[in-house]
Amino acid sequence: MKTLLAVTVVALAWSSTPAHAAVAVLACEPEWAALATEIGGTLVSAESATTPEQDPHYIQARPSLIAKVRRAALVVCTGADLEVGWLPLLLRQAGNAAVQPGQPGFMSAADFVEMLDKPSSVDRSLGDVHPYGNPHVQTDPRNIGKVAAALADRLASLDAANAATYRARYEDFAARWQAAVARWSAAAEPLKGRQIVTHHKGWAYLENWLGLVEVGNLEPKPGLPPSAAHLAELLEQLKGQQVALIIRSTYEDAKASEWLGSRTMIPYVVLPHTVGSVAGADDLFKMFDVLVKTLLDAKS
Repeated sequence: MKTLLAVTVVALAWSSTPAHAAVAVLACEPEWAALATEIGGTLVSAESATTPEQDPHYIQARPSLIAKVRRAALVVCTGADLEVGWLPLLLRQAGNAAVQPGQPGFMSAADFVEMLDKPSSVDRSLGDVHPYGNPHVQTDPRNIGKVAAALADRLASLDAANAATYRARYEDFAARWQAAVARWSAAAEPLKGRQIVTHHKGWAYLENWLGLVEVGNLEPKPGLPPSAAHLAELLEQLKGQQVALIIRSTYEDAKASEWLGSRTMIPYVVLPHTVGSVAGADDLFKMFDVLVKTLLDAKS
């Protein structure tokens, strides 16, 4: 009955919405573009500055992206310095005062979640360490829910004439998302306490959500490519440990995980770090469907 009521409210709000130009949303990563579409539907035109195959730490500030920032009414990024290597240049070159940090047209997802792995000090000798904490917040679906609430409020503020529609669509999304998170959490219960090795320290929020225990990284330091010496040390370190999985993202080179997996017989998997990053992860719901299924299948 609650689901039917939510759908009815969304339908009524939508039917009463006059035609207007879609709010241009530029997301730094595909997950936030997908979330904007969930909340805004056809009221927004959302696209991502990065593709699912790209490392969001490192992309080129191309003229086409500068033009998209110039046209945007809202820029949504992860923040916490994930995009520090390219986003400031885009914002500066675009000259769009409405989407600068601190303005209503700019939003950082990291501002609305509890950050993990905050360093006590930042030293470049430690690698690519983020001073505000681990920025890969999207790997915990509970964080997606928190950002969704903030994004709905921001869209309602920027497009006040359609505020009721954004709020109705958010309520519908939130109900479906909460049910899905409960389902994923229950299905993944057997994974709790499992030891994993990751390519990059990009899964802290997934580990916090599911109770996975990270015991090593293929990168010797965050952001540095795996080296032969480090992999040899890691191989020795893992002897006698019950490691369940080696995890990497689509954009990370497979050679290191394959090398370690072939010498330890530990399964290695590619998890969807964003929408569209692996086959079947076509939206936010399917992204976590695939993620949880991949973990469970590899475990068995």
